[in-house]
Amino acid sequence: MKIEYKFSFAVYIWGIITGIISGLLAYYNRSAWIIGFLLYFLVDKFVMALIKELPPDVPDERAILRKAFWGWLLFWLYFTMLTYSVAINFQPVCYSNQSLLYQVVHNGTAGIKCVFNVTNVTG
Repeated sequence: MKIEYKFSFAVYIWGIITGIISGLLAYYNRSAWIIGFLLYFLVDKFVMALIKELPPDVPDERAILRKAFWGWLLFWLYFTMLTYSVAINFQPVCYSNQSLLYQVVHNGTAGIKCVFNVTNVTG
């Protein structure tokens, strides 16, 4: 496998790990997700532990943080929200009988149950 792919894979794995940590911490304390975000600054240590060499476009270890930011951020954000939503047992609320969520749940094609808080919308 090319070193660039290994680098990206290591960054994505670290984003998943820190996202799960952030989501679980946020379940217990809403502002604790910041701790998971601060784990970003350990991404260079994690990447270097998994891969022993750097891609050609990353000149030294200090450049890892800059190169890995967007890939890490997207994975971290997604898994933070996913873990938090699962932990709090999120239930969608239908506010309008004209919403797509209401229509899908009402027709029976949804695999979820919706907490109904329906108001009739007259136009």
